[in-house]
Amino acid sequence: MTTTPSWDPAQYLRHSGHRLRPFVDLLARVPGLPSERPRIADLGCGPGNATALLAGHWPGAHLTGYDNSPEMLERARAEQPALDFAPADARTWTPEVPHDLILSNATLHWVPGHLDRFADWIAALKPGGAFAFQVPDNTDAPLHALMRELAATPRWAPRLAGALRAPDSVHAPGVYLDRLARLGCATDVWRTTYQHVLPGEDPVLDWVKGTGLRPALTALAGDPEARDAFVAEYRALLREAYLTAPYGTVLPFRRLFAVAVKRA
Repeated sequence: MTTTPSWDPAQYLRHSGHRLRPFVDLLARVPGLPSERPRIADLGCGPGNATALLAGHWPGAHLTGYDNSPEMLERARAEQPALDFAPADARTWTPEVPHDLILSNATLHWVPGHLDRFADWIAALKPGGAFAFQVPDNTDAPLHALMRELAATPRWAPRLAGALRAPDSVHAPGVYLDRLARLGCATDVWRTTYQHVLPGEDPVLDWVKGTGLRPALTALAGDPEARDAFVAEYRALLREAYLTAPYGTVLPFRRLFAVAVKRA
């Protein structure tokens, strides 16, 4: 079982422009909603910057951002005081009232068994309402594969066994299409690979410190010397895998998207 990570909103937001782009691309594929003042849930809202985009896209919506990280909710409330945020865990959250849109941005890969949550969320949609999500779909990429390989070495396995996100934390596109279509939705599923050009020294490490490395950092938090040693070993591996060009370091990053519209 993966470690529940502690989150650092400031670190996460260091690459906010790149991280928001998939959200914008997802939002562009969400159709018109059934209500003039739609009820919208942003499930896994993080620091609230994407929630603010939702509020701008649907002014006057009944919009709530949900997250299970106190650190992220504190940042969201500080940065977006006019918006509504509440604690919730995607593993158990079920809407109490009908929704026009349930949207989840870069969250479901942290939720084991998330396919089994879809039925409750679709049931809570109004006819014509939508469930939309995007998740990183790159556990086979070097930044994750090298992290897992390092964590499995004799030095680190006793400390990090089961801590990292599993390689199968995201399903194949056809699995999502089949599940959502069987729940009565017109469903669109697609993949995109972004070529992020990152500046600075060790930018891939800086990127992953805000997301995929969080479980390892959390597991080693009580031993700063060990944490720093693990990061140093991982940094060396990333430097070999992601070469720097004069214009920066390219991080290919694949994401999976789905928009499911509930049929009337």
